[in-house]
Amino acid sequence: MNGRFAGKVAVVTGSGRRGGLGEAIARRLSEEGAILVISDIGTSRDAATPDSMIGGTDEMKAIAAGLPSPASTCVCDVRDPDSVRALAEHAVATHGGLDIWVNNAGIGYIMKPLAEVSPDDWRAVIDVNLTGAWFGLQTAAEVMVRQGRGGRIINIASQAAKSGFPHAQAYTASKHGLVGLTRSAAIELGEHGITVNNVCPNHVTTGLGAWQNEHFAQLQGISVEEYLKRMAARIPLGRPGLPGDTAGAVAFLCSDDGAYITGESMNVSGGEEPH
Repeated sequence: MNGRFAGKVAVVTGSGRRGGLGEAIARRLSEEGAILVISDIGTSRDAATPDSMIGGTDEMKAIAAGLPSPASTCVCDVRDPDSVRALAEHAVATHGGLDIWVNNAGIGYIMKPLAEVSPDDWRAVIDVNLTGAWFGLQTAAEVMVRQGRGGRIINIASQAAKSGFPHAQAYTASKHGLVGLTRSAAIELGEHGITVNNVCPNHVTTGLGAWQNEHFAQLQGISVEEYLKRMAARIPLGRPGLPGDTAGAVAFLCSDDGAYITGESMNVSGGEEPH
Protein backbone atom coordinates (compact mmCIF):
# COMPACT_ATOMS: atom_id res chain seq x y z
CA MET A 1 0.00 0.00 0.00
CA ASN A 2 1.08 3.56 -0.77
CA GLY A 3 0.03 6.68 1.11
CA ARG A 4 0.94 8.80 4.11
CA PHE A 5 0.39 5.92 6.50
CA ALA A 6 1.90 3.07 4.51
CA GLY A 7 3.28 0.50 6.95
CA LYS A 8 1.68 2.17 9.98
CA VAL A 9 -0.55 0.10 12.25
CA ALA A 10 -3.69 1.81 13.56
CA VAL A 11 -6.22 0.73 16.18
CA VAL A 12 -9.63 2.42 16.20
CA THR A 13 -11.91 1.53 19.11
CA GLY A 14 -15.66 1.62 18.58
CA SER A 15 -15.18 1.16 14.83
CA GLY A 16 -17.49 -1.81 14.35
CA ARG A 17 -20.71 -0.05 13.30
CA ARG A 18 -21.65 0.72 9.73
CA GLY A 19 -21.91 4.46 9.14
CA GLY A 20 -20.29 5.36 12.45
CA LEU A 21 -17.45 7.77 13.12
CA GLY A 22 -15.16 4.86 13.92
CA GLU A 23 -15.74 3.23 10.56
CA ALA A 24 -15.15 6.55 8.76
CA ILE A 25 -11.89 7.11 10.64
CA ALA A 26 -10.69 3.57 9.97
CA ARG A 27 -11.56 3.83 6.28
CA ARG A 28 -9.74 7.16 5.86
CA LEU A 29 -6.58 5.81 7.49
CA SER A 30 -6.87 2.63 5.42
CA GLU A 31 -7.26 4.60 2.20
CA GLU A 32 -3.96 6.27 3.00
CA GLY A 33 -2.16 2.99 3.55
CA ALA A 34 -2.51 2.19 7.25
CA ILE A 35 -3.00 -1.37 8.46
CA LEU A 36 -6.15 -1.38 10.57
CA VAL A 37 -7.45 -3.13 13.64
CA ILE A 38 -11.24 -2.78 13.75
CA SER A 39 -12.43 -3.06 17.34
CA ASP A 40 -15.76 -2.96 19.12
CA ILE A 41 -17.43 -4.65 22.07
CA GLY A 42 -18.87 -7.35 19.80
CA THR A 43 -21.96 -8.27 21.81
CA SER A 44 -24.16 -6.70 24.46
CA ARG A 45 -22.68 -7.11 27.95
CA ASP A 46 -25.27 -5.25 30.04
CA ALA A 47 -28.01 -2.61 29.95
CA ALA A 48 -25.46 0.09 29.12
CA THR A 49 -24.38 -1.70 25.92
CA PRO A 50 -27.55 -2.64 24.00
CA ASP A 51 -27.15 -4.49 20.70
CA SER A 52 -28.75 -1.56 18.85
CA MET A 53 -25.91 0.77 19.87
CA ILE A 54 -22.79 -1.38 19.53
CA GLY A 55 -20.75 -3.00 16.79
CA GLY A 56 -21.30 -6.75 16.59
CA THR A 57 -18.65 -9.25 15.60
CA ASP A 58 -20.12 -9.92 12.15
CA GLU A 59 -20.40 -6.21 11.42
CA MET A 60 -16.79 -5.69 12.54
CA LYS A 61 -15.59 -8.43 10.19
CA ALA A 62 -17.57 -6.98 7.28
CA ILE A 63 -16.06 -3.54 7.83
CA ALA A 64 -12.54 -4.95 8.01
CA ALA A 65 -13.08 -7.02 4.86
CA GLY A 66 -14.24 -3.93 2.97
CA LEU A 67 -11.18 -1.80 3.70
CA PRO A 68 -8.60 -1.23 0.95
CA SER A 69 -5.62 -2.09 3.16
CA PRO A 70 -4.94 -5.15 5.34
CA ALA A 71 -7.15 -5.23 8.44
CA SER A 72 -8.07 -7.49 11.33
CA THR A 73 -10.71 -7.41 14.04
CA CYS A 74 -10.46 -7.65 17.80
CA VAL A 75 -13.30 -7.58 20.31
CA CYS A 76 -12.62 -5.14 23.15
CA ASP A 77 -14.62 -3.80 26.08
CA VAL A 78 -12.84 -0.52 26.78
CA ARG A 79 -14.10 -0.57 30.37
CA ASP A 80 -11.80 -3.51 31.09
CA PRO A 81 -8.06 -2.73 31.18
CA ASP A 82 -7.18 -6.36 30.45
CA SER A 83 -9.37 -6.27 27.35
CA VAL A 84 -7.71 -3.05 26.21
CA ARG A 85 -4.28 -4.56 26.80
CA ALA A 86 -5.28 -7.61 24.75
CA LEU A 87 -6.30 -5.28 21.91
CA ALA A 88 -2.88 -3.66 21.86
CA GLU A 89 -1.19 -7.06 22.04
CA HIS A 90 -3.32 -8.20 19.09
CA ALA A 91 -2.09 -5.25 17.00
CA VAL A 92 1.53 -6.02 17.79
CA ALA A 93 1.27 -9.79 17.38
CA THR A 94 -0.82 -9.65 14.19
CA HIS A 95 0.63 -6.64 12.41
CA GLY A 96 4.05 -6.11 13.98
CA GLY A 97 3.56 -2.92 15.95
CA LEU A 98 1.38 0.00 16.94
CA ASP A 99 1.68 3.53 15.54
CA ILE A 100 -1.79 5.10 15.80
CA TRP A 101 -4.41 4.62 18.50
CA VAL A 102 -7.82 6.29 18.20
CA ASN A 103 -10.06 6.27 21.27
CA ASN A 104 -13.42 6.48 19.51
CA ALA A 105 -15.63 4.14 21.58
CA GLY A 106 -18.27 6.11 23.44
CA ILE A 107 -21.74 6.23 24.93
CA GLY A 108 -23.91 9.09 23.72
CA TYR A 109 -27.31 7.48 24.12
CA ILE A 110 -27.88 7.79 27.88
CA MET A 111 -29.43 11.25 28.07
CA LYS A 112 -31.94 12.22 30.74
CA PRO A 113 -32.99 15.24 32.80
CA LEU A 114 -30.61 15.89 35.69
CA ALA A 115 -33.05 14.63 38.33
CA GLU A 116 -33.54 11.32 36.50
CA VAL A 117 -29.88 10.36 36.03
CA SER A 118 -29.06 7.33 38.18
CA PRO A 119 -25.65 6.41 39.57
CA ASP A 120 -25.56 3.53 37.09
CA ASP A 121 -26.26 5.94 34.20
CA TRP A 122 -23.45 8.21 35.34
CA ARG A 123 -20.95 5.40 35.77
CA ALA A 124 -21.82 3.81 32.42
CA VAL A 125 -20.98 6.98 30.49
CA ILE A 126 -17.87 7.90 32.49
CA ASP A 127 -16.59 4.32 32.38
CA VAL A 128 -16.65 4.19 28.57
CA ASN A 129 -16.03 7.77 27.49
CA LEU A 130 -13.37 8.81 29.99
CA THR A 131 -12.00 5.80 31.85
CA GLY A 132 -12.03 3.72 28.67
CA ALA A 133 -10.07 6.42 26.87
CA TRP A 134 -7.64 6.51 29.77
CA PHE A 135 -7.06 2.75 29.54
CA GLY A 136 -6.51 3.09 25.80
CA LEU A 137 -4.15 6.02 26.13
CA GLN A 138 -2.11 4.38 28.88
CA THR A 139 -1.86 1.07 27.03
CA ALA A 140 -1.00 2.60 23.66
CA ALA A 141 1.62 4.83 25.28
CA GLU A 142 3.29 1.85 26.96
CA VAL A 143 3.62 0.05 23.63
CA MET A 144 4.77 3.13 21.73
CA VAL A 145 7.39 4.05 24.33
CA ARG A 146 8.69 0.50 24.25
CA GLN A 147 8.91 0.55 20.45
CA GLY A 148 10.87 3.80 20.56
CA ARG A 149 9.55 5.26 17.30
CA GLY A 150 6.91 7.71 18.53
CA GLY A 151 3.24 7.53 17.73
CA ARG A 152 -0.11 9.26 17.57
CA ILE A 153 -2.93 8.98 20.11
CA ILE A 154 -6.25 10.63 19.25
CA ASN A 155 -9.32 10.92 21.47
CA ILE A 156 -12.64 11.55 19.77
CA ALA A 157 -14.08 14.10 22.15
CA SER A 158 -16.99 16.33 21.13
CA GLN A 159 -18.28 19.85 21.03
CA ALA A 160 -19.43 18.81 24.52
CA ALA A 161 -15.77 18.98 25.56
CA LYS A 162 -16.11 22.76 25.24
CA SER A 163 -19.77 23.56 26.00
CA GLY A 164 -22.59 22.18 28.12
CA PHE A 165 -25.80 20.62 26.81
CA PRO A 166 -29.09 19.70 28.53
CA HIS A 167 -29.72 16.03 29.31
CA ALA A 168 -26.01 15.33 28.81
CA GLN A 169 -24.43 15.86 32.22
CA ALA A 170 -22.33 12.69 32.28
CA TYR A 171 -21.52 12.92 28.56
CA THR A 172 -20.38 16.54 28.86
CA ALA A 173 -18.36 15.80 31.99
CA SER A 174 -16.67 12.84 30.31
CA LYS A 175 -15.71 14.88 27.26
CA HIS A 176 -14.48 17.82 29.33
CA GLY A 177 -12.39 15.29 31.23
CA LEU A 178 -10.68 14.26 28.00
CA VAL A 179 -9.33 17.80 27.65
CA GLY A 180 -7.43 17.57 30.94
CA LEU A 181 -6.33 14.00 30.29
CA THR A 182 -4.97 14.93 26.87
CA ARG A 183 -3.12 18.01 28.08
CA SER A 184 -1.37 16.12 30.86
CA ALA A 185 -0.54 13.06 28.75
CA ALA A 186 0.86 15.24 25.96
CA ILE A 187 3.34 16.82 28.36
CA GLU A 188 4.55 13.46 29.64
CA LEU A 189 4.76 11.72 26.29
CA GLY A 190 6.31 14.50 24.23
CA GLU A 191 9.85 13.38 25.00
CA HIS A 192 9.02 10.03 23.38
CA GLY A 193 7.78 11.60 20.15
CA ILE A 194 4.18 10.66 20.94
CA THR A 195 1.51 13.27 20.28
CA VAL A 196 -1.85 13.22 22.09
CA ASN A 197 -4.79 15.24 20.80
CA ASN A 198 -8.58 15.47 20.89
CA VAL A 199 -10.85 15.93 17.91
CA CYS A 200 -14.08 17.71 18.86
CA PRO A 201 -16.85 17.33 16.27
CA ASN A 202 -20.23 18.94 16.58
CA HIS A 203 -23.33 16.88 15.81
CA VAL A 204 -22.81 14.14 13.22
CA THR A 205 -25.83 12.13 12.06
CA THR A 206 -24.50 8.61 12.37
CA GLY A 207 -26.74 5.85 13.75
CA LEU A 208 -26.20 7.35 17.20
CA GLY A 209 -26.69 10.83 15.82
CA ALA A 210 -30.06 9.85 14.36
CA TRP A 211 -31.15 8.66 17.80
CA GLN A 212 -30.07 11.98 19.26
CA ASN A 213 -31.98 13.89 16.57
CA GLU A 214 -35.17 12.05 17.47
CA HIS A 215 -34.58 12.45 21.21
CA PHE A 216 -34.03 16.20 21.14
CA ALA A 217 -36.70 16.88 18.52
CA GLN A 218 -39.24 15.10 20.72
CA LEU A 219 -37.97 17.02 23.74
CA GLN A 220 -38.60 20.31 21.95
CA GLY A 221 -41.93 19.20 20.47
CA ILE A 222 -40.84 19.62 16.86
CA SER A 223 -40.20 17.31 13.92
CA VAL A 224 -36.77 15.86 13.23
CA GLU A 225 -36.72 17.85 9.97
CA GLU A 226 -37.36 21.10 11.84
CA TYR A 227 -34.78 20.18 14.47
CA LEU A 228 -32.13 19.63 11.78
CA LYS A 229 -33.12 22.85 10.02
CA ARG A 230 -32.64 24.85 13.22
CA MET A 231 -29.33 23.09 13.87
CA ALA A 232 -28.00 23.98 10.43
CA ALA A 233 -29.09 27.60 10.86
CA ARG A 234 -26.81 28.13 13.86
CA ILE A 235 -23.73 26.64 12.16
CA PRO A 236 -21.74 29.21 10.15
CA LEU A 237 -20.98 26.70 7.39
CA GLY A 238 -24.67 25.82 7.18
CA ARG A 239 -24.72 22.08 7.87
CA PRO A 240 -24.09 19.51 10.60
CA GLY A 241 -20.86 17.54 10.52
CA LEU A 242 -20.23 14.51 8.35
CA PRO A 243 -18.24 11.44 9.42
CA GLY A 244 -15.62 12.34 6.83
CA ASP A 245 -15.03 15.72 8.47
CA THR A 246 -13.91 14.04 11.68
CA ALA A 247 -11.95 11.38 9.79
CA GLY A 248 -10.07 14.08 7.89
CA ALA A 249 -9.07 15.83 11.11
CA VAL A 250 -7.82 12.56 12.58
CA ALA A 251 -5.80 11.84 9.45
CA PHE A 252 -4.20 15.28 9.60
CA LEU A 253 -3.19 14.90 13.24
CA CYS A 254 -1.77 11.44 12.51
CA SER A 255 0.27 12.67 9.56
CA ASP A 256 3.67 14.33 9.40
CA ASP A 257 1.84 17.63 8.91
CA GLY A 258 0.49 17.24 12.45
CA ALA A 259 3.78 16.24 14.02
CA TYR A 260 4.20 19.51 15.95
CA ILE A 261 0.67 19.56 17.36
CA THR A 262 0.02 17.96 20.75
CA GLY A 263 -2.18 18.59 23.77
CA GLU A 264 -4.81 20.25 21.57
CA SER A 265 -8.58 19.86 21.28
CA MET A 266 -9.36 20.59 17.65
CA ASN A 267 -12.88 21.76 16.83
CA VAL A 268 -14.50 20.24 13.75
CA SER A 269 -17.78 22.09 14.02
CA GLY A 270 -18.29 24.24 10.95
CA GLY A 271 -17.66 27.28 13.12
CA GLU A 272 -20.36 26.46 15.66
CA GLU A 273 -17.87 26.01 18.51
CA PRO A 274 -15.46 28.99 18.56
CA HIS A 275 -13.14 28.12 21.46
